[in-house]
Amino acid sequence: MASGIYVIGGYQTDFSANWARSGREIADGIREVLEGGLAATGLEARELDTVHVGNFAAELFCGQGHLGGLVAAAHPDLAGVPASRHEGACASGSLAMLAASAELEAGRYGLAAVLGIEQMRNVPGDEAARLIGPTAMWAGHECLDVKYPWPHVFSELAGEYDRRYGLRSEHLARIAEINFGNARRNPNAQTRRWSFTPESFSDDPVANPVIDGRMRKQDCGQISDGAAIVFLATEPVARAWAARHGRQPGSLARILGWGHRTAPITYAAKLAASRDQPYVFPFVRATIEDAFRRAGLPGVDAIDGIETHDCFTSTEYMAIDHFGITPPGQSWQAIEAGDIEMGGRIPVNPSGGLIGLGHPVGATGARMVLDCYKQVTGTAGDYQVEDAATFATLNVGGSATTTVSFVIGRAE
Repeated sequence: MASGIYVIGGYQTDFSANWARSGREIADGIREVLEGGLAATGLEARELDTVHVGNFAAELFCGQGHLGGLVAAAHPDLAGVPASRHEGACASGSLAMLAASAELEAGRYGLAAVLGIEQMRNVPGDEAARLIGPTAMWAGHECLDVKYPWPHVFSELAGEYDRRYGLRSEHLARIAEINFGNARRNPNAQTRRWSFTPESFSDDPVANPVIDGRMRKQDCGQISDGAAIVFLATEPVARAWAARHGRQPGSLARILGWGHRTAPITYAAKLAASRDQPYVFPFVRATIEDAFRRAGLPGVDAIDGIETHDCFTSTEYMAIDHFGITPPGQSWQAIEAGDIEMGGRIPVNPSGGLIGLGHPVGATGARMVLDCYKQVTGTAGDYQVEDAATFATLNVGGSATTTVSFVIGRAE
């Protein structure tokens, strides 16, 4: 993959939209993101050789499976085009990206669409928490009688950091504050118009109530409706597309490297695996190292920014040291130094991340790659990282059961 898979653009829906309130369903989201992506890139539907869909829980939220058929129904020219669905909890979009890339590398096709999508705001919040809880962990074995399973698990992660290294709540609060601030610059962010006070990022029980344990309201990623699409191409197809549109090949992006690992499904098993190791989630660390190695990069200092999985502030806290921005357990140093802020040493989640931008689960992996494409091609608008040439993603499913990382760089 390091030499031949190009990213030629894509499109993201507005994550602030509530589809059900406007009488829309998941099929409408698929149609919107396809049409938006084709318009943004100047592609025609008939040019697509294959489509890969990332989605976690359409059966549960929408009563709808078999999403490839909805792709084929979205445009007359897509009838007959092979379309597949991929599921890996919150990493579903990244798994679709890996599958599409592998097909292109194998020479089966020249142009692929990767479409991530989720509709989650068509049920009450408590019901959404119930639907995405046990299904992404070992159902019947974890978080029994826990009202909010994922806030609970990632509160436990914060507690593990505290036991091993020490952890202060104000550092988690600062992560949330940064991501909400970044989201204000993103025209597609779910929270871009939200208002906060200093108390919103404090231990105030009204402005920032406890959800579970150490996780308060602002520590949590959003429940969102949304979709993102990314178009991947082999080098000959990418060069031909660029020539047709008066673009230089160097104005595109490439997938430089990737990592993908799967850990035992329970949170307890992951902690047992890391008991005598410096990193809380060694499989996450190994995934990132795989991506850097395949990209030919020595480490985090060779990239210009990160789009990471902040389903909760503790997840981003984990990502900071697992990427190597700080030594293990010392993520607080990067937070206090301003390293992860816009203009800092290694900006994290310029888009706003899952906390600020939003988290339609199946869309997140594709959206991360799209934002990395925007950064390295200088098209991220108000949340552009200056002179960004190389960006990385970290996308996790469950309690870091499925972990995927990509390194995206400018095409040379």
